Amino acid sequence: MKLRIRGNSLRIRVTQGELENFAETGAIHDSIEFGPETQLTYRLTRDVQLSEMAADMNNEVITVRVPRDVADEWVSTELVSLRAEQPLDGAEPLKILVEKDFACLVTREGEDDSDAFPNPSAGGG
Repeated sequence: MKLRIRGNSLRIRVTQGELENFAETGAIHDSIEFGPETQLTYRLTRDVQLSEMAADMNNEVITVRVPRDVADEWVSTELVSLRAEQPLDGAEPLKILVEKDFACLVTREGEDDSDAFPNPSAGGG
């Protein structure tokens, strides 16, 4: 999974294998280490009680929850992304984007696109 935070927006990208795992188990996660016993974990979960996508952060864990019916459609169709805006008291809404991770069109050093979705702009797709 890839996590991008910019301003008041949160974006998660998932590979093909991660999407398969999410479809089977209803949850996937990854983390970034900042040192001994210090890490930020980010999770994507399917939630049977939600009607809209939502995000929260507790104890160094960011969780994005997707309603079950929305998650089921996303994993079983060509639908690329899920978007939501979460209202916040007295602040700009949190923009949430969850999407399938396409392979880059230009090879970048350090990028591993081996499990990414084929990029439709790469030709032939």
